[in-house]
Amino acid sequence: MEKLVIIPTYNEKDNIRNIIDAVFALRQNFHILIVDDGSPDGTGNIVRNLQQSHSGELFLAERSGKQGLGTAYIHGFKWALDKGYQYIFEMDADFSHSPADLTRLYDACATQGADVSVGSRYVTGGRTENWPWDRAVLSYGASVYVRFVTWMRVKDATAGFVCYKRQVLEAINLDAIRFVGYAFQIEMKFTAWKLGFKLKEVPITFKDRKEGYSKMSKGIVKEGILGVLKIQWESLFRKYERRVRNSE
Repeated sequence: MEKLVIIPTYNEKDNIRNIIDAVFALRQNFHILIVDDGSPDGTGNIVRNLQQSHSGELFLAERSGKQGLGTAYIHGFKWALDKGYQYIFEMDADFSHSPADLTRLYDACATQGADVSVGSRYVTGGRTENWPWDRAVLSYGASVYVRFVTWMRVKDATAGFVCYKRQVLEAINLDAIRFVGYAFQIEMKFTAWKLGFKLKEVPITFKDRKEGYSKMSKGIVKEGILGVLKIQWESLFRKYERRVRNSE
């Protein structure tokens, strides 16, 4: 019960079996929690069938309707803490994140002093492959924007390939995390940084999905632009840390 990979899904039937098999093929004792938002394409049914051959290491949390990336991860974080996991990972289902890099994220936290390790496209050695130019410009522009506004020294603040030590998630009032789209990734890193935890970026190759479709929307972009300004403004006052710090 040491390492848990949380994978949120919505209509990922083309990817889910392969991504689960790839994680278990590492043979590094990673467990997997799929948080499925009622996928109408039958993603949840595929996971249930796979559980028969992965008892005690593959878990499924099903929610009614599409509720957003952020709430899916918060659900997974709380589940992981309740079960006693020590290292909790975020990863996409679409192979844009290579399962092989899970061990490098783990090592950064387990042996290299990081509290949060981030699979980064924008540090030396990191890169993207087969990404549409508009998405690449939007992503890199967002990373520059976040650094400029927040002063946080993380070059890939929107990255969704992350490992958290248990102590980090225990210290955060998860119910105070407000964003539900990709800005959730920024808010979690920003909160961990503000609470004094050490973040380390690990270079990865990010590949565009081969199957399925992107969940990006104009609303998600707007949430990121305005949300970053809001959390930075709030962080200038001590009430921000009181709100996001877990007092239990």
